Amino acid sequence: MTITINEPALLVIDMQRDFLEPKGYAAQAGLDVSLLRTAIPGVKQLLDAARRHDLLVIHTREGHRSDLSDCPLSKMMRSVRAGATIGSEGPLGRLLVRGEYGHDFVDELAPVEGEIVIDKPGYSAFHQTDLQQILGVREIRQLILCGITTEVCVHSTLRQAIDLGYTCWLAGDACASADTRMHQAALDMVAVEGGIFGEVRTSAELASAISAASQEAI
Repeated sequence: MTITINEPALLVIDMQRDFLEPKGYAAQAGLDVSLLRTAIPGVKQLLDAARRHDLLVIHTREGHRSDLSDCPLSKMMRSVRAGATIGSEGPLGRLLVRGEYGHDFVDELAPVEGEIVIDKPGYSAFHQTDLQQILGVREIRQLILCGITTEVCVHSTLRQAIDLGYTCWLAGDACASADTRMHQAALDMVAVEGGIFGEVRTSAELASAISAASQEAI
């Protein structure tokens, strides 16, 4: 099945040191970051395609204010139980706190000039952010999503985007989870009822569709 896209935005979700480096928040919580890092090549492929063809690229970062005033008690307590208390000192700085070294992006996926960065306190990229306004100003109604984790921040964003009326493609090999079963289940959920949450495609397929759409626009 061919993919018909027309000026989508690429949404890169939470490719941060705190989630991807062996001394970050995820590792402190006992997650296998080597599995999370499997998303990096696919994300890089999509970033390269988007940059070649001047697509809008938006990067998100999950994290909190330094005083933790935007961190719900339930989330804080969950992090305590996981052994990675939000705001506590870690090898990469205070865990999941904005401005700390661990909160920023891994070097190989760092934004370039002109790309948008959205800091979010929750799981969905739409929650308490200006993402919808940014997309609305540019009249964008199609999204390509990638990032981590598949079953949490990626899926939360995808589901809200669908409810808001966006057409969505999820790059299955450019997403990852620390639990391969959860990753596959999250991908499988997208396709139910004829694609209730959009379509799952590979990074290569989506990169080719971006290129084809760009050629048609010339």
